[in-house]
Amino acid sequence: MYRRAFLALAAAVSTAAAGCLEYVTDDDGEEITDPGDVEIVWHDLLRDDPGTEDERVAVWGAVRNVGNRTLSYIEIRATFFDAEGEQLESVIENVDADVTTGREWPFEVEYPHFGERAAEVESYELEPATGV
Repeated sequence: MYRRAFLALAAAVSTAAAGCLEYVTDDDGEEITDPGDVEIVWHDLLRDDPGTEDERVAVWGAVRNVGNRTLSYIEIRATFFDAEGEQLESVIENVDADVTTGREWPFEVEYPHFGERAAEVESYELEPATGV
């Protein structure tokens, strides 16, 4: 698969830039970061082997660090829906690398079921988050 090679290459290139993560704390002293620091640049729903028992569905895309600090963890939640708008599954994937300000990082969130269950997926929503 060419996109897996792209993801590996993009990861290798992006890890060249590293830095320090500044922490923000809430009222209880817990470390948090602002989800507004991450912007989803582009995304697309992909299907492999449609109409077979091996049908696979995934969301592929890229996020950009638009904040003022290097992020060491970015989380992408993909919620998958059927044709009637009913939620089928919610899946979280993460990017575990130093993503400096202005840098983009690829992601792929795979629907956890194959075949007929994957064929039910009609749409999705994405929600980024950051953390330490």
